[in-house]
Amino acid sequence: MSSSSAREAGASGGLTRGAEVVAVTQVADRQLDLSVRSAALGGQTVKVRLLTPEGWVPGDRSRRWPTLWLLHGCCGDYTSWTARTDVARIDSLRDVLVVMPEGGWNGWYSDWWNYGEGGGPAWETFHTKELRVLLEHGWGAGGNRVVAGLSMGGQGALLYAARHPGMFKAAAAYSGSVHPLLNDESTQRILGFFAGQGNDPLRVWGDPVAQRDVWAAHDPFHLAERLTRMPLYLSCGDGTNGPLDPAGSTSALEADFNRQNRALASALRREGARHVLTSFYGPGTHSWPYWQRELHSSLPMLLQALGTGG
Repeated sequence: MSSSSAREAGASGGLTRGAEVVAVTQVADRQLDLSVRSAALGGQTVKVRLLTPEGWVPGDRSRRWPTLWLLHGCCGDYTSWTARTDVARIDSLRDVLVVMPEGGWNGWYSDWWNYGEGGGPAWETFHTKELRVLLEHGWGAGGNRVVAGLSMGGQGALLYAARHPGMFKAAAAYSGSVHPLLNDESTQRILGFFAGQGNDPLRVWGDPVAQRDVWAAHDPFHLAERLTRMPLYLSCGDGTNGPLDPAGSTSALEADFNRQNRALASALRREGARHVLTSFYGPGTHSWPYWQRELHSSLPMLLQALGTGG
């Protein structure tokens, strides 16, 4: 599909609250890449991959599809889920619009602090406002949504669910960075990710001491009360060599995230959450074979929340 076809479908006839589709590429059966120019990202054009349901027609405003957002991790991109898992072949997703947006190499699903000045990149605004409205106006997305993500994207899934009440009906985090303020090791590790590609790490959320309120506002552990009313799925390995790993491999990162996820699960239960499923499966590193497995394991919960099965 060309960009002119997108305009004929009524999807890019102008800005939609700051977002505009400027090109569309069919990349595989049921898979489209939207090139989206975003005001929240300073006019940058980024990609969003759609895995479309059977019977989906671009520009058809007569039908709204239940939607699963899948968020990628740090150092990945919008292609990660289709490149590294079997998501495009899962039969239970043939009645669901799957949205896989670009989140930046290390965007952290946040509107960056930028020393208190705000401005770009504003990934949270792009996803939860610009992209959401764009997809609903021209690409068949309904208001019935769930969200899942891995690592950085697991944090993003829980952040969006907590910070935008009612936007998502359920959320899943696989090996998620869900409590970066757990201890100095966790905080320093995430600052190292913030610094990727030569970035100033303080631009994202500021200093973890001086701007602790900003950090806490992006730490799912500190937002646990806001997550108690929806079904949640948390999964993580313990960083030791597991059944899906090459011999001898271990992961200090996964071990850290395991501690974070256990702390979050405890906080959710203290807050009275009744619909928390945990899969703390022991041996396993920070790697795709586990995330594919956990996607499958969490889908019944996610699809039940969408009302499409499970």
